[in-house]
Amino acid sequence: MRGLILFFFGLLLMSCSRVEPIYHMQSFVFGTMVDISIYGESEEDAQAISNDIIRQFQDLHNRLHAWRPSEITVLNHAFRSGKVPVRIAPDIADIIADATELSIKSKGAFNPAIGALINEWGFQQDEFKPVKVNQQRIAQLVKANPQMVDIVVDDGKVFSTNPSVQLDLGGYAKGYALDQALLILRKQGVSNALINIGGNIIALGKHGDQPWRVGIQHPRKPNAIATLDLPSGWAIGTSGDYQRYFELKGVRYCHIINPATGYPVQGVQSVTVLIPPQPNAGVLSDVTSKPIFIAQPEARASVARQIGIQDYLVIENDNRILASASMAQRLTWLDKQAQQHVVEAP
Repeated sequence: MRGLILFFFGLLLMSCSRVEPIYHMQSFVFGTMVDISIYGESEEDAQAISNDIIRQFQDLHNRLHAWRPSEITVLNHAFRSGKVPVRIAPDIADIIADATELSIKSKGAFNPAIGALINEWGFQQDEFKPVKVNQQRIAQLVKANPQMVDIVVDDGKVFSTNPSVQLDLGGYAKGYALDQALLILRKQGVSNALINIGGNIIALGKHGDQPWRVGIQHPRKPNAIATLDLPSGWAIGTSGDYQRYFELKGVRYCHIINPATGYPVQGVQSVTVLIPPQPNAGVLSDVTSKPIFIAQPEARASVARQIGIQDYLVIENDNRILASASMAQRLTWLDKQAQQHVVEAP
């Protein structure tokens, strides 16, 4: 899958003399590092719960994989073959329906149906190498205009009215997994935890008597550019050009592709969004950064309003940093030089 490592997770622990009752587990799932922190539970219970979450993450990853054998690759093969309905699991049907609704809301900027374009650019693999794309092929794929609304789900079966549709849920799956993890934690009676899937993070409760604190990765340096407190139920996520990319003749090509042009987005380094508590906060932390990333600079504020995002931060190639008023108030800047380039969004 997309394997986006979009957000540098910096858990800042308070210095104190006593041993903190906190359990950490790390694993590699979704093509990225997963970090689970559980506070205030016994090590035995925390370990068992963390293991259960990781198992469910791995199962979801296997089922939604875009290029290794999975339920998604079976669907994609059927879509290419014609209008032959394929039976799917109820949760996959729900995921497709939800992703379709979010795609419509974003006016197609978030579009998991463009898997063929993603593959053409070489991003449906574990390692990324420079690719000289076939411009004619890109133009053909854009003209074919694959959309989530081309997918028809009826009575547990699915087919596509457009054979160019190829699902790649890499921009959705990590956020969905966060929401599932939060359900598991609450079901197990855990009151305080932090789940980080390669930079998509959701918080539950607190870290002791303080909110969980996370760091926003500097897109061109190996450290955090700023930090913020993440209250219970809130989620945060970043889309960036600094993990899944390749360079060719001095030009950086990242994995975030504009469906309207068929080409990777240029001119922006990262977009961070902050999502208040709601049943799909994790999904929104994964999905909603993409339309803002793809938008033209002058349209980013209006696109954020269109998709219901109040808190966001955009770092552009020319060192210009755009922050919504509410997001600016939440940030503690570690890079003072970068802070001098912040412009408040209109």
